[in-house]
Amino acid sequence: MNLQYRIRILLDLGKYMRSGDESWKETKEKAFHENSWFTPKFIDLAIANITTYYLKKESLEKWVEDEHIPEFNLNPRKVGIVMAGNIPLVGFHDMISVFISGHHAIIKPSSKDSALIRHLTTVMQSWDKEIAELFSFSDIPKGCDAYIATGSNNSSRYFEYYFKKYPHIIRRNRTSVAVLSGTETKEELSRLSDDVYQYFGLGCRNVTKIYVPEQYDFLPLLDAFKKYDHLSEHHKYKNNYDYNLALQILNKKFYMTNGSILLSEDSSVFSPISQLNYEFYSEKDRVITTLENNSDIQCIISSEKIPFGSAQCPLINDYADGVNTLSFLKNL
Repeated sequence: MNLQYRIRILLDLGKYMRSGDESWKETKEKAFHENSWFTPKFIDLAIANITTYYLKKESLEKWVEDEHIPEFNLNPRKVGIVMAGNIPLVGFHDMISVFISGHHAIIKPSSKDSALIRHLTTVMQSWDKEIAELFSFSDIPKGCDAYIATGSNNSSRYFEYYFKKYPHIIRRNRTSVAVLSGTETKEELSRLSDDVYQYFGLGCRNVTKIYVPEQYDFLPLLDAFKKYDHLSEHHKYKNNYDYNLALQILNKKFYMTNGSILLSEDSSVFSPISQLNYEFYSEKDRVITTLENNSDIQCIISSEKIPFGSAQCPLINDYADGVNTLSFLKNL
């Protein structure tokens, strides 16, 4: 199976993911029933981003060309993938990275995001029996030559211990922030609301903290955030909102809210679901420089860095934690 054939398979997979195939529809419904955080709207958003930014001919060809992926992998390895399940198909990039590089993926999907990943690999396997040998699933991916594992800061310590003898990529908790100037337009603030609210804020690319100039007027921001007022009707999200609101009140902390999110002044870049932390700054350039050196930060959203509204639209070569997965796999 040469590289061009693998690219063609991924292009066919993109067409399938955009299709109205009945079994695909049923799988998306199953994913929602198994994990109510995976609403149909957010599942479709994840699929749209994958098919737009990953599974396009130009993107795939440039991706493998930049990394000098050979036409044939003459020494394929078994690569264990321990996937996260915080947002729909979050492990998809690792899966196609292993596939495009010609290795065999042994996947441990998250129990929170199993249906979608299993279905897509099954579809690919049904197209070619040679592909069928390149994917397998295991609750404990043993006997692999290398590992890619994503989890919390706590689980990453276990991964480091168990996989220390093998080539590995271990990912930990990360989050994203936005640095505002106070001159943002309504449209920019509306796009920022996407960065904050999409996937209920559960992704490492979701903005969980904003940095604003002193004397910043929060009213236009809270007004723009009304775009996602409907999330307050989601029972799990509402439970988190009520809980965090109660904590603010009991601790007698100052907070602002529009009914669907809490704004709280806090030094932490991490915030709980339904809460957005903020911090004042006096020098914007200094804040951005400091954030660039913070290992907890995945993305910085600002007029100087990643544009508003594009946090959850990574390109195929925007690697999690800044670690080049494809280069790692090529050099096994």
